[in-house]
Amino acid sequence: MKTHNCPPTLTDRQVLEFCKNGFLMLEGVVSDEINKRTLEYLEGNTSGEPIEILHEDWFMSNVIQNSQAAGAVRSLLGKNFGLPTLMSNHRVRTPAPAQGWHRDGGWKHGVELNYLQVFYYPQACTFEMGPTALLPGSHFLFSQSVYMGHYGSIRGTYYAVAPAGSIFITVYSIWHRRSASSVPGLRNLLKYNYWRLSPPERDWIVEPDFDFANADYAIHDAPTFREQFVDCTDAAHMFMWLCGQGDHFSTLGGQAWPLRARHDPMPYGVPSVLLNGSNHDVNLVTNGSRTSRH
Repeated sequence: MKTHNCPPTLTDRQVLEFCKNGFLMLEGVVSDEINKRTLEYLEGNTSGEPIEILHEDWFMSNVIQNSQAAGAVRSLLGKNFGLPTLMSNHRVRTPAPAQGWHRDGGWKHGVELNYLQVFYYPQACTFEMGPTALLPGSHFLFSQSVYMGHYGSIRGTYYAVAPAGSIFITVYSIWHRRSASSVPGLRNLLKYNYWRLSPPERDWIVEPDFDFANADYAIHDAPTFREQFVDCTDAAHMFMWLCGQGDHFSTLGGQAWPLRARHDPMPYGVPSVLLNGSNHDVNLVTNGSRTSRH
C-alpha cells in the first residue's frame, strides 16, 4: 500500500466537530483545471470503478494528495496514512429517484477511526442534481443497512451541495444516500478510502486554549435519534480515542461529564487523565490551564 505524510491542518475544535457530525466538507479545494481534466478522463472511462485514475500523477498529487484534504486526513488518521487502492464513480444520469439510506459494506461500529470514506465532486452539484445526503451523528447510530433502506426524508439531513472541486470526508459508517434529482444531466462523484497505519495521538494543530473538561461535545443543529446525551458521550469517547486516551474514557452518567457544567467551573466526573496531564507527548488541560508532558 502506498502511504503519504504531510502537515496536519485541523485544530482541536475541528477534530471534535468531525467526531460529533461524522463528516467534514472542504469546498472548492481542487482547481478548475484539475476538475476539467478529471471530467475529461471520466468521459473516456465510464466504468463504475475507474481504478486506473490512481496511476495518473496529476490526479494523485492534486486530488488524492490535495494539501487541504490530505492535511485533514493526516489530522484524523495520523502520520503516513494509507492511500486509496480502489476508486468508484457514482455516475448517474439525472433526473433519478433517491437511493435508500445505507452504510457501505465492511463498516465497523464503534469509536475507533481507522479508515475514512471520502468523496470528490469534479463538477458543481446543486440540490436539483441530487447531492449526497448525510445524516449527522449517524456514525454512532447502530443499524444494519437492510433495516435502513425504507426510510424516506429524515429531519436534520445534510445535503452536500457544493461547488466543483469540493471534497468531503466522512466516517465510513455514516448513514448516506444519493438524494433525488430533478434536472436532466450527468452527475459524477468519485469515492475512495484512506487508512490509519499509526497509533492515534493528538498530533494535529493543538489549540492552547482548548479545554477538554468544558468542551462542547454535543450536537446542536440536528437530531441524533438516540437517548438523551448519548451523542455527547460518543463524541467525547471518539475524541479521547483519537488523542490516544481511549482506554481512559469513562463517564458517570446523569449530568456528569462530558456534559458541560452549568453552574460550576468544572463538570463532575471528568476522567483523571484529562486533569493530571498524564498523556505522553500530548498537551492536556487542567482547570483551564495548559499542562505538558514531554
